[in-house]
Amino acid sequence: MTEPMPAGGVAQSDPAFVTEEMRVTDRTLARSRNFLIALVFFGTILNYVDRQVLSLLKPTIEAAYGWGDAEFAHFAAMSQLAAATALLLVGWLIDRFGVRLAYGAAVVIWSIAGMAHAFAANVTQFVTARVILVAAESVNTPAAVKAAAQFLPIRQRSFAMGIVNTAPNLGNIIAPLTVIPFAAIYGWQAAFIVTGALGFIWIGLWVVGTRHLQPLPRSAGAQNDKLSFSEAARDRTTWAIAGAKAITDMFWWFFTFWLPDLFHKVFHLSQEQLVGPTALAFALAALGALSGGSLFPLLLSRGLSVNGARKLAMLIFALCVVPVPIALGAASPWLAASIIGMGLFAHQGFSTNIFGFAADSVPAARVATVMAIGAVAGNLAGFGIQEATGRLLTYGYGYAPLFYGAASAYLLALGWVHLLVPRILAEDEKAA
Repeated sequence: MTEPMPAGGVAQSDPAFVTEEMRVTDRTLARSRNFLIALVFFGTILNYVDRQVLSLLKPTIEAAYGWGDAEFAHFAAMSQLAAATALLLVGWLIDRFGVRLAYGAAVVIWSIAGMAHAFAANVTQFVTARVILVAAESVNTPAAVKAAAQFLPIRQRSFAMGIVNTAPNLGNIIAPLTVIPFAAIYGWQAAFIVTGALGFIWIGLWVVGTRHLQPLPRSAGAQNDKLSFSEAARDRTTWAIAGAKAITDMFWWFFTFWLPDLFHKVFHLSQEQLVGPTALAFALAALGALSGGSLFPLLLSRGLSVNGARKLAMLIFALCVVPVPIALGAASPWLAASIIGMGLFAHQGFSTNIFGFAADSVPAARVATVMAIGAVAGNLAGFGIQEATGRLLTYGYGYAPLFYGAASAYLLALGWVHLLVPRILAEDEKAA
């Protein structure tokens, strides 16, 4: 049968008509997706800036209230407890209410909590504000992965996660360069208020920038997936991700906390002298996140399957960590920083591919839940490695066991992933 002509006299199958309409739609969709990546990127920077204000202004706040290390240790302890507790819930909340609402609400809550620090009159009020801020900020990573899984095609997804994964490193650089001078000029209370208020600008852009985005088609089974923790717990992919996060994140937390001390003890640098090598190491980490997002789509374009591209990318980054123990015998702190920085570069590349693995292969209905489980595993492993580091240093074993552990950890994590998920199959492939 011949298709009926539309009222305007142009058939819907007319190539010129279809091409022009599709061209306009594609441009609008591409802009919306790029804007989504930018929003999640800047949201993550805000997340890390807001959480650093208290520690950066510690001496000033201590002088203002007469507090000491005991009070700030209490803040730190309650923050860790709040983060661990919140992560048990935030994945389910994101999957239940949707990433638009959950992420937007979280930024509102943590922005208000950040501003509330300026008005706290005692330790209890400070702790309350801190706990609320940290709990709301724990939404960020599961929400970022959920947004990528739901709204971005597979070739753009990993690149987006790589860009977002650079944000923590940039936040760690931006915060001291902006917060400390601002507080010196306008007062510490103003620093809390202004950094918190930036979140409301982000919210306005989030509401406008995501209104046209529609979820991508996933597999037929995924469309009917139930939002259930028990379903996530029965999925081998969940434990592949959680195990990989635990094995690798512990060394990220080790390096981020102990690296300045290592430069001081091993290379005898003063506090002022260790700033440069430390900054170099984390600058390389930021580049690793970008490369992690770029390598996977490059391998896909060379004809590899999703499984082959993802695991080859993870293998390349795992091998880049293997030389990291050489840093302990380096002739200079700058050479050591370069070697350790390459290890951090590789960690961020590997981590970006774990995020991509989750975004690609976990059903959209529970991807935030799975990422939250992974984050809990990573945080618990991080707690364990801090305790282990303290004991190793106390009993005179030094940093060597930790460096050799890091050298093998990423290959072990890849082996764990391959054992549980011999063939990674993206939801997009199932839909096709």
